[in-house]
Amino acid sequence: MIGFIHFTRRLNPVYRDTFDKLFRKPISAVTQFLINIWRKNENLGIAEEKLLPNEKEITGQITEQMTAFLAKHYQHSIAERAGNTETYGLLKAQFEILPLHEERLKKGIFKNPAIYPAWVRFAGPGPLVTPDIKNNGILSIGIKLMGVDGKKLIDDEKMTQDFLGISAPTFTTPNIIENLKLQKQIYKDTPLFYFINPFDSHLLDGIMQGLYAKTHASPLDLRYYSCAAYLFGDGQAIQYSLRPDSHEKSKVPKNPSNIYLREAMVKTLSGCEVCFDFLIQFQTDAYKMPIENASVVWAEKLSPFIKVATLRIPAQTFDSPQQLAFARNLSFNPWHSIAEHRPLGNQNRARKTIYFETSKVRQNMNSEKRIEPNPEDFFIESNKTFNLKIQN
Repeated sequence: MIGFIHFTRRLNPVYRDTFDKLFRKPISAVTQFLINIWRKNENLGIAEEKLLPNEKEITGQITEQMTAFLAKHYQHSIAERAGNTETYGLLKAQFEILPLHEERLKKGIFKNPAIYPAWVRFAGPGPLVTPDIKNNGILSIGIKLMGVDGKKLIDDEKMTQDFLGISAPTFTTPNIIENLKLQKQIYKDTPLFYFINPFDSHLLDGIMQGLYAKTHASPLDLRYYSCAAYLFGDGQAIQYSLRPDSHEKSKVPKNPSNIYLREAMVKTLSGCEVCFDFLIQFQTDAYKMPIENASVVWAEKLSPFIKVATLRIPAQTFDSPQQLAFARNLSFNPWHSIAEHRPLGNQNRARKTIYFETSKVRQNMNSEKRIEPNPEDFFIESNKTFNLKIQN
């Protein structure tokens, strides 16, 4: 089955754009309808959370499972992340907060216009590093703003604010109960069985992921989604998304190298900047836009996305071995956040522990230090200099 998937990835550039245009929206609508039929109404309010039974224990088990995976596969090599594994590039950027006129938008870091320096990591799904053509279905983005004042929700970093997203509007699993099952299959090297197990099927989640998992031409072409909810000020919940502001699309090479996605970014950023619109979507219906179930798409007809910032990635050289290695020193965690943007939902609550502990294990295995990047040292390069000042 895995071999068949790899074969279809080679054919993706021929048919996939047409397939997506004709069928993605109706298939997604039917799949979401079926997911919602079997969902229980928890009668929660806007921005209200509900702990799962044994949530702390399940979080601990997921952490142990992912740590065991790292030990199993990286005992004699450089350890990579157990998820969002392969670094396509770690880029220098600036996060420009726009002048906003609605009071409901002026929360947290979005209260006033500002420009923050940022590191942006584009990555592949993993759980292992393989040739790009075999392992580039759902890509991810990690954004780390620097120079952000205010007490953080996790104290390993003092001046950062992280935003994380993937190139699909739903997570692979609806909650951490099911995520634990997936991690056990990943450890056994049989992740596909999680979705097609006849006794405990997760086929609908597999369909949603499959609608967005395809052979991509460049990480810079994709739209990314938070998939999980976040507090926005007091009493409001949002999801966010990053949408490329250009409609130009790269092409998959006829004979792609093992790192063709990185090469595509190198080509693009050698001559021009790339921008993403940073959008937020308010939760307006607590049942139809749930916080505790990450399999459900928040429909835009219930709440449209609103642009509040621009992620600007200048033309640059980023593919040096030193810069790629530096990516392993960084830890991306949604809990690197001020309280007004607190992560919501069981998967986000679990990420606080899972990401912190697995990154610590990974960096210990590599004898690498965890680094909180310093904006004062940020813009010095061997061949060019970014002239950017922090404004906030």
